Amino acid sequence: TLSLIGAMVTGHLEYAIFGVIAAVMVYLIVARGGFSQRRELQMIPKLLVSHEKNDVPPFIDATAAHSGALLGDVRHDPFQSAGLETPPHQLVEAGAIHRAHKGVLYIDEINTLSLPSQQHLLTAIQEKKFQITGQSERSFGAMVKTEPAPCDFILVSAGNLDALNGMHPALRSRIRGYGYESYLLSVMDDTQANREKLIRFVAQEVKKDGKIHHFNKEAVAEVIHEAQRRAGRKGKLSLRLRELGGLIRVAGDIAYEKGDKIITQQHVIEAKRIARSLEQQVSDRALESQKSYRSFRTLGEEVGVVNGLAVHSADPSMSEFSGLVLPIVAEVTPAGSQSEGKVIATGKLGDIAKESVQNISAIIKKYMGRDISKHDIHIQFIGTYEGVEGDSASISLITAVISAMENVPVRQDVAMTGSISIRGTVLPIGGVTAKIEAAAEAGMKTVIIPKANLNDVLIEDKYKKIIEIIPVETLTDVLQTALVGNGKEELLRKLKEMRPPKIIGKVELESERKKPTSLHPEEPRK
Repeated sequence: TLSLIGAMVTGHLEYAIFGVIAAVMVYLIVARGGFSQRRELQMIPKLLVSHEKNDVPPFIDATAAHSGALLGDVRHDPFQSAGLETPPHQLVEAGAIHRAHKGVLYIDEINTLSLPSQQHLLTAIQEKKFQITGQSERSFGAMVKTEPAPCDFILVSAGNLDALNGMHPALRSRIRGYGYESYLLSVMDDTQANREKLIRFVAQEVKKDGKIHHFNKEAVAEVIHEAQRRAGRKGKLSLRLRELGGLIRVAGDIAYEKGDKIITQQHVIEAKRIARSLEQQVSDRALESQKSYRSFRTLGEEVGVVNGLAVHSADPSMSEFSGLVLPIVAEVTPAGSQSEGKVIATGKLGDIAKESVQNISAIIKKYMGRDISKHDIHIQFIGTYEGVEGDSASISLITAVISAMENVPVRQDVAMTGSISIRGTVLPIGGVTAKIEAAAEAGMKTVIIPKANLNDVLIEDKYKKIIEIIPVETLTDVLQTALVGNGKEELLRKLKEMRPPKIIGKVELESERKKPTSLHPEEPRK
């Protein structure tokens, strides 16, 4: 105040500036303690981690922790001179690895840690101690480094399979050398004990939500039935509890909206329709579009046209699939080249799908006795804007091509799915339940599936009366059901005659064959 008055009287502005600076300095000294107090603070130690004798071993969740929170840090001090600085040891903050001493450190999605942080984590695991320093190079704490602080903990990390690509090789080697890796199961046995666990899970979800009402016996049974369906195999229950929990909450919301005090089976069934994944909704709309524009037929017969089946699931962490009808058209024309014929497939095929197309030529040569070098085989996957991957359309492909080559019609009320070996054996595929239900929704009367998948069929009750399921083992079984009209019996007879011989023993390689030896030693030459 005196400096401001003096500046006004004398007209010297520098007096006012000097007074303001002096006032700020006095305030800072008083506010942050005097010099004697600062010296006392230098002598007071800081307790970083406290462990009493009777304490429970700590469990520290370090998921998504940045390097400072994980490894420890030194806070920045803006006042670093004139006696205003805070003693460096008072700025030290323990990291999760230090707070987990003699306990468990849990890190989910460990691949999200930077490689330097993973390397420091490895050092902490090996040395069981780690010094704390400032993590930011621009911070005052970067100039501070403590003595190694104890950090003897058990590391438990988690992640999806793609997390392995982002893990430091040395850290993973340490885990495999001194611990173990475990790939968690997505299904469990369908036993009474495990069903009771699912019943408790339903009760826990109701209590945890706090707003939805209780489930009656039939509603819980429907949840268990959905767990069976999502397992994809008979005798199994799905362990995708997050998805089942979402279904439970949706059923609760439906009952709450209707004013019902108890959640029934009908609420759960309605919830399954509402709580569909985005992939399922896209597939359902595509199926409706196919019906509207008649992308496939469900009546009559046609040469070279087969209704295949596919599933759509963009998220590998999901247990539910969305079925689709996949029309496939084949046409055989004279070869465009004099040297050889070609197999030409269109429809944005993936690598495995392309390989399954190439295998067709080998099957045709073995079973049909036809030389395809004088023909081009054109195959079109209709409506595959998102692409096709996998070999589950193999029997559909070979049926369409044989129909086109032999001019034998294919039933259009039949849909099919299955892989096939080059020896004509039908092999199992995935998503069979979703494919059958998609065929039923599309209006098909019959579905051909691999016999090995018969125990995986868990379709809803409403589909059981409207579609017939035919399990098959060989290409001949497929054609017996799918083909109709003139030429069918002659074709089947030809297939039986051209069937390749079965291998009943080991086939010796050239290098394994033993040279014949004489029963008597060779006499020396004279």
